[in-house]
Amino acid sequence: MSAEFQGYEQDYGVLTAEITSRIGKIPKLSGEEKKQMVMNVEKQLEEAKELLEQMDLEVREIPAQSRGMYSNRMRSYKQEMGKLETDFKRSRIAYSDEVRGELLGDDGSSSESQRAHLLDNTERLERSSRRLEAGYQIAVETEQVGQNILENLSQDREKIQRARERLRETDTNLGKSSRILTGMLRRIIQNRVLLVVLGIIIVFTIILAIYFSFRGH
Repeated sequence: MSAEFQGYEQDYGVLTAEITSRIGKIPKLSGEEKKQMVMNVEKQLEEAKELLEQMDLEVREIPAQSRGMYSNRMRSYKQEMGKLETDFKRSRIAYSDEVRGELLGDDGSSSESQRAHLLDNTERLERSSRRLEAGYQIAVETEQVGQNILENLSQDREKIQRARERLRETDTNLGKSSRILTGMLRRIIQNRVLLVVLGIIIVFTIILAIYFSFRGH
């Protein structure tokens, strides 16, 4: 599982490095060349998000005891993605202002006002995005805790079942032992009764022998 994660991780590193390089070039370009660069970055950002989703799925399949390290790395990558999107939005806003100025002939003060307004909206969106990401992370951690609790409950149930089976076996063995002891006790009592009867017969025989012996004299 970690090998697949590392493969996605390498692809993600190469892709984000290329995105960073292209975002830095956008302000230096103009016209159709800048427009094409913006479109390429948008496409690569989508690819990077898909890689993050694949990595996230792989992390969920990793055993809980080994998942912590990968979860930390995923948080770092998501933060990096957020920064890339912020940088791209700023470069794209500058690009949009430039195109709008060329088409409508806006003066510098109007462009600056619009840019400030767009940047303010962008910051609000970024804050909302961070809150959503934090909520998602809490949900993921809650899911992990729930999985751990379910695993522990399953293990406890198996232990209880094994203990019950041992108790049943013990009860069965105790029942067999009780029957054996009862049989032995019965035989002992029977033997003692026989000994007492034999003793009585012997004593009675001796008495009769003595009686007839004296009578004969």
